[in-house]
Amino acid sequence: MAATVAMPMPTAYYDGSRLFAGLAEYIGVSVDQVNFVISQFVALALASLFRTALHPSKTQAATRHGFGLIFGLIIGYFCFGMQAIHLAGLPSICYIVIRTTNPEIMQRMVLAVALIYLSCIHLHRQVYDYGSYSLDITGPLMVVTQKVTSLAFSIHDGLCRKDSEMTKNQRHYAVRRIPTTLEYFSFVLQFPSLMAGPAMFYKDYIDFIDGNNFHTTANGKLNNNAGKTVVLEPSPLPAVIKKVSMSLFFAAAFVNFLPQFHIEGVKDDDFVENTTLLYKFWYLSMATMLVRFKYYFAWLFADAICNNSGIGFAGYDANGGAMWDKFSNIHIFKFEFGTSLKESIEAWNVGTNQWLRMIVYERVDKHATMLTYGLSALWHGFYPGYYLTFANGAVFTFAARTMRRTIRHYFTGNTELKFIYDVLTFMTTRFVMSYITFTFVLLEFWGGVRLYLHMYLCLHIVALIALFLVPRVVPKAKPGDSTQLTANGSIAHVLKQASPITNSVSNHHD
Repeated sequence: MAATVAMPMPTAYYDGSRLFAGLAEYIGVSVDQVNFVISQFVALALASLFRTALHPSKTQAATRHGFGLIFGLIIGYFCFGMQAIHLAGLPSICYIVIRTTNPEIMQRMVLAVALIYLSCIHLHRQVYDYGSYSLDITGPLMVVTQKVTSLAFSIHDGLCRKDSEMTKNQRHYAVRRIPTTLEYFSFVLQFPSLMAGPAMFYKDYIDFIDGNNFHTTANGKLNNNAGKTVVLEPSPLPAVIKKVSMSLFFAAAFVNFLPQFHIEGVKDDDFVENTTLLYKFWYLSMATMLVRFKYYFAWLFADAICNNSGIGFAGYDANGGAMWDKFSNIHIFKFEFGTSLKESIEAWNVGTNQWLRMIVYERVDKHATMLTYGLSALWHGFYPGYYLTFANGAVFTFAARTMRRTIRHYFTGNTELKFIYDVLTFMTTRFVMSYITFTFVLLEFWGGVRLYLHMYLCLHIVALIALFLVPRVVPKAKPGDSTQLTANGSIAHVLKQASPITNSVSNHHD
């Protein structure tokens, strides 16, 4: 049994306001957590004012830009103190690069400058506050980095590339002129998404400022009211109430249960050496799930703030209900019940996935997956545990693709087999997720490797078998296999079809 570990408290490195230190001590949580929650509730109230009193029909765009920027800076200073200077420093340097560099190479220069600046702050944190869980400036800076780099690539697309050379996504977000100073800094530092995202693209932000975001749906199609003098704007209140309620639920679960399943417990000698493999998987599953609850709290609340300000409308569903998930960072149900690693990854930190796809995955011809994982790891920082997670993520992604291509067709013949396949892939995905992500939270290299060795590297071995052995012994699908399985869709038939013993050697290498 792993020992219960006390939740860490912030160190002197935290430079935010101490105004509510007494309240934090009274309720038994750290002052940085209290500051974060207070700032988000204040932002939620300001968002309502943004949407109503400062509606585009009543206010000029410059006023809306200024309102979002000023309160973003105030919230940043309240939460981070003098460290908030970096919120202006990083985008300022990048804006100089945008204004002074040839647009043909400008986007790469901005990416390099932003990553170097962010990396310096990451390294400073690791040197002076290693392994701390306290709130610090790197979180907002990571969102700022996404914004400035995505804008730089959009400007490059708009000024230097032909429409025929771009993907549909790149054409949609292309920016045809360099933003003014006010437009740029309000986009980067607006208060609704400063603390926890979600990062949006510049075109979507300008549509929000100008009031055009209700004219189109998430697919870019015209709303039924588009082009008319009066545009019916659906109320975000139901979505806001739902997201705030869910956010507070996850926060309560995190605070109450994390001490019993703290990730530090996986370093305990008794846990590592004297617990069964099954219990280790159980503990990792619970510990990583509770850590996810912390992200769910922050992301859902941030989504609610954006929705309450009018950001995030995605059109109407089939029943005519308004959807407010255009910029959501997390799709909880899809992540927790995903039946593949790919499905779960795409549902997690959605804004970051879109950013990585836009500036890396869609722009390189070779090694797109590896380069995407590499940028994601660098963006997160330099803790060794991050690199273990992303390296494992790449390996298991390739393994999952191989297995899907090799065996999935054997289970698509009828509903019974498809259900069995979905159950097996769901369970496998859950085990794999906890297995590869605990190092991301643990941060350490040797702590993660030690536990892997005591778990016999079991899933690593399975991944290697999936990559190198399964494609050689399981025959590939042939035309008509799916039709035959519909008529002969028993488990025995599938196992027979998949067995290398009952197939000729030549089939193994088709």
